[in-house]
Amino acid sequence: MDDLHQALKDCGALQFGDFTLASGAKSKYYIDIKKASTDPKVLKLIAEKMAAQLKDMGLKVDRIAGIVLGSIPLATALSLETGIPYVMVRKEKKDHGTGKLIEGTLNAGEKVLVVEDVITSAGSSVVSIKTLRVAGAVVEDVFSVIDREAGGTEALKEIGVRFSPLVRASDLLQ
Repeated sequence: MDDLHQALKDCGALQFGDFTLASGAKSKYYIDIKKASTDPKVLKLIAEKMAAQLKDMGLKVDRIAGIVLGSIPLATALSLETGIPYVMVRKEKKDHGTGKLIEGTLNAGEKVLVVEDVITSAGSSVVSIKTLRVAGAVVEDVFSVIDREAGGTEALKEIGVRFSPLVRASDLLQ
């Protein structure tokens, strides 16, 4: 993964300062995956790494799910890389249009891989997995680009989901 570590650093995704994370936690560093996912070379590299991980783990999934907004480019790129269709999961219903929480085709019983950009406590992942499961999806795995190593693995394990990051924050910070 050294090439991915370097690509994340080169595109400016790794930043130092005083940050408040989505979980509310304070941090001296921030990993801005949006900088990476808006760079076509880095996005392609991420998709290739996730596709290889899917193959190496022997996972067969019917759908990929991206959570609005941060992981949608990742889900799209992985879908293009693998040919597996994807859905988009909203965090809350819109008060216009169809008002759906899940956009795209999802059939009950389908096995879904959730992709995330950065996992800290996995709070948004847990909510999205519950949304997918209510819709009939079978969710057993989550992939992310970064694991901040702040409880996400344990939170996902509690709901019966295996977590497989491409990069651990401790490795990226070395």
